Amino acid sequence: MAIFNRDSDDEVARGARAVVVHAETHNADRRDSDARLEEARGLALAIGIDVRAAQAFRVRDRKPATLFGSGQVDQIATLARQEEAELIIVDNSLSPVQQSNLEKACEAKVIDRTGLILEIFGERAATNEGRLQVELAHLDYQAGRLVRSWTHLERQRGGFGFLGGPGETQIEADRRMIRDRMAKIRRELDQVTRTRGLHRARRQRAPWPVIALVGYTNAGKSTLFNRLTGADVMAEDLLFATLDPTMRQIALPGLDKAILSDTVGFVSDLPTQLIAAFRATLEEVLSADLIVHVRDIAHPDTEAQRDDVLDVLGELNVVGENADEEAPTIIEAWNKLDLLGQEDEALAREQAARRDDVIILSALTGEGVETLQRAISDRMTRGAKVYGLRLPVADGAALAWLHEHGEVLSTTIEEEETRVEVRLSDAAFARFAKRGQGINPDA
Repeated sequence: MAIFNRDSDDEVARGARAVVVHAETHNADRRDSDARLEEARGLALAIGIDVRAAQAFRVRDRKPATLFGSGQVDQIATLARQEEAELIIVDNSLSPVQQSNLEKACEAKVIDRTGLILEIFGERAATNEGRLQVELAHLDYQAGRLVRSWTHLERQRGGFGFLGGPGETQIEADRRMIRDRMAKIRRELDQVTRTRGLHRARRQRAPWPVIALVGYTNAGKSTLFNRLTGADVMAEDLLFATLDPTMRQIALPGLDKAILSDTVGFVSDLPTQLIAAFRATLEEVLSADLIVHVRDIAHPDTEAQRDDVLDVLGELNVVGENADEEAPTIIEAWNKLDLLGQEDEALAREQAARRDDVIILSALTGEGVETLQRAISDRMTRGAKVYGLRLPVADGAALAWLHEHGEVLSTTIEEEETRVEVRLSDAAFARFAKRGQGINPDA
């Protein structure tokens, strides 16, 4: 099935004029309305939508038919007409009935927050696994919306047809086809999970520690990943710039090798379909030896973003009451130091200094990155031991090996030998000991 085919009409959808609306309910929200609307704008921008206006409405009681009150629906329709909007983005979750009724009342296409995020993922997923995961999430989302007519979807396009086009899967209201396709995708993803498990098992036997970068979308994970690895992963000031996981080898003080994993960014109210569908990808987080939670410390909602990330990690049993006993340690990297003013920077440094699990840095300028590397290394080598070794003066290869695979604390050159104090993991020392000839560990 050609789910990701593109054609020349795709640009029309990407430039669609839209208005964003948000329903403020009595339920406490971690963010204020302005922050929610700004994030919704960013999500729309991520797929090239032209947001003409954004407005929040206070909703005392969620209306089963439309979510908003009748007067508010009229205001939304008027706003859409004034802005000549082709699309209304509702920054809330809508039931199929609410979505259909709003479309009829406003005479414009309507998508909710879940549909918007799925549309982004549909355009951005680059690997076969990512596409399968997104398609599964899309089918799960659409399964309950087959009461809607697909006749208004008039052309082929990328994504999943929320913004235009007939929908690449051509579901045509056939629930059986959806169930069959979902079952097939789950079988394929199960195979992906098994393959990942084999890869993890090989890495663990190596043994090379795995460090996973997690964080809110646009927190700077990919920029930090590139800074640490020298890679060129897409890193832009854009929500969901990274969707598919990327892994690279890195060197750290005291470690011969480590694997760094860049993961998809989290977001508030992440669709449950995506949490389930991307579990195979997020299992890289579960199997990591250490998690680096990258936070945009310059963002006004940085604390709320932190809580959203912890919520998702809680669903994965990484943190919280149900956390696995072998769940990885978490350290926080407070990123985007370069965007803070002097007073805010001083306050952030003071707060970070009170905690031993926080490193403050700028992935863009590189400030603080070496400190983060040292912090990661310290946690990875806590089980390492300090050995006193005596090497022949002429055996420069052995000394170089120790520098590469361990942390050399001191060297003393005597007449015929070099005395070395070095911190090594048990596995590294075992490999070093196999060199045998001419290497005498101190008693």
